[in-house]
Amino acid sequence: MNKDKIYKSVLALIFTTITIGVLTLLTYKTNYGLFLVASFGSSMVLLYGYPESPFAKPKNILFGHLITSLIGILFYNFIPLPIYILIPLAVGLGVGLMILLDVTHPPAGGNPIIVILGSVSFDYLFSPILTGCLIIIAFGILLNKFVAKKEYP
Repeated sequence: MNKDKIYKSVLALIFTTITIGVLTLLTYKTNYGLFLVASFGSSMVLLYGYPESPFAKPKNILFGHLITSLIGILFYNFIPLPIYILIPLAVGLGVGLMILLDVTHPPAGGNPIIVILGSVSFDYLFSPILTGCLIIIAFGILLNKFVAKKEYP
């Protein structure tokens, strides 16, 4: 294994632990609400493993998660179809919209599934999605740009 790969993986490990750690502490040690979504773990792979990827840009992280979560919430609340039809349609529309709007963030593709299975309300868009994404982006900029000295965003 080469030295650069080891360095990159150790930084990703540390930065992911810090970022998800803060979101976890906010969720479980404060009364501010929910800050965690399973898809945020996948966002860490792009943000800290491949920050140069267009999919890791702040606009992609924020709007990818917001759009796909909104689609899931709208489908869950307003489309009276069986869940085995609802989920694939919501995921398909979410992915299609991310690509159309040039805000593709692959981890966000799973958000409609999370939202529909979790039966979440519109509040979910604020917490955890918006607040969690803003924290992730802030940490991504701070850690990538100022600690790892990488070009980000």
